[in-house]
Amino acid sequence: MKQSVLLKVLPLGFAVLGAAVFSLWRWSGTNPALAERIPGLDRPAGTNATGGFSTKWEGRLLKASAAAPTGFNGTWPCFRGANLDSISTETVPLARTWPAGGPPRLWQIDVDEGYAAPAVWKGRVYLIDYDPTNRVDALRCLSLADGQELWRYTYPVKIKRYHGRTRTVPAVTEQHVVSFGPKCDVICCYALTGELRWRMNLVQEFNSTVPEWYAGQCPIIDRGRVILAPGADALLIAVDLATGQVVWKSPNPRQALMTHGSITPVEFQGRRLFVYGAHNGVVGVAADDGRILWDFPDWKITMANVPAPVPVGDGRIFLSGGYGAGSMMIQLKEEAGKLTVQPLFRLKPNVFGSTQQTPILYQNHLFGVRQDADQQLACLGLDGKVVWSSGSANKFGKGGPYLIAQGLIYVLDDEGKLTLAEATATGFKKLAEAQVLHGHESWGPMALADGRLLVRDLTKLACLDVSAK
Repeated sequence: MKQSVLLKVLPLGFAVLGAAVFSLWRWSGTNPALAERIPGLDRPAGTNATGGFSTKWEGRLLKASAAAPTGFNGTWPCFRGANLDSISTETVPLARTWPAGGPPRLWQIDVDEGYAAPAVWKGRVYLIDYDPTNRVDALRCLSLADGQELWRYTYPVKIKRYHGRTRTVPAVTEQHVVSFGPKCDVICCYALTGELRWRMNLVQEFNSTVPEWYAGQCPIIDRGRVILAPGADALLIAVDLATGQVVWKSPNPRQALMTHGSITPVEFQGRRLFVYGAHNGVVGVAADDGRILWDFPDWKITMANVPAPVPVGDGRIFLSGGYGAGSMMIQLKEEAGKLTVQPLFRLKPNVFGSTQQTPILYQNHLFGVRQDADQQLACLGLDGKVVWSSGSANKFGKGGPYLIAQGLIYVLDDEGKLTLAEATATGFKKLAEAQVLHGHESWGPMALADGRLLVRDLTKLACLDVSAK
């Protein structure tokens, strides 16, 4: 995530001590004692020992005293959920109306300035955060039940405030969690304990350039491999999830650079490929060995390429962006054993475009907030024609997220107002709305699991009960 906002006598010994104690208390949230340990001997044989860092790795694992949560089965395991489509597989019945004060807030915690969003796995919430006092990235594991911290893995990195710091969503499985730090540090930890599994820095290992406003790419885990887009020395790479070893890397003949966009898996005529929007075009890469299958340079976004490509079926892929890019539908075709790309239509930004969030394909329609136009929620047909928009009384700002669950669409605006509407092509039908956050720049993607909706603004992460009970 990115976009703009610039935020703005005791004796010396006692002052320093007091500041340190206060900082530790604030960062630890509601957890009491934290025990520090240094992982290293826990690394299995054969894993990447240094990952391009100095052999003096300064990572730290802090374990809290909170008990592990029980009774939760829901997951939102990565950016855009289990199927990478922002459509929840939630089985807990969801409320279609809310009390006057909105859905109950179950807990809320402070986070450092940014737009990083959580992943959820069976009662555990994973978030990449930053500790400005100690100057460390922090992969945090929280309890979905009450927000208490279960563990935190940190490593040193100096990051200045620049329209926030964090912007990514971890990817988690039953055993592992992978995070992507603001300066392209990728780490994999054991999901339950937080112990380090492997690490790499894409700048040091692949000459990646950290995007302006820091990294916004979210890692994806695909069939036991972590798929990343370093740019520079390798367009894409596949990393073995268990060991951290690079399985394949794609060539990068046009020297494409990393963007804030994330990678999307696509199935086409029996082939599995990964589609990525680089700074100088959108590219398709073979999932088995990283070969470049096609390259389409006609789709570029001048400032920042953020929304992920959206496959809509039959080899069609929907692309959208901000800063005047608008949107485009492209068509994959196979000719003489090779894949080619043809544009089907392009829409001007005042018709449909998205600066930060990725539109949702649902029931053969695309739903999204037209952030470069009137900031209304809109429903778009796959032919490029607008079916409906939410109207001037229902605007959702420059970067607010949205997701769909059980025929409902949740939309959060910049200032933390949450709207519940029916996800239907027949028109905009608002069911409820409530002010659920009281900060600003509520741009981090939402997550939904076990009837609990996780939302954030620039400095707060909150958990709401949106279940029908």
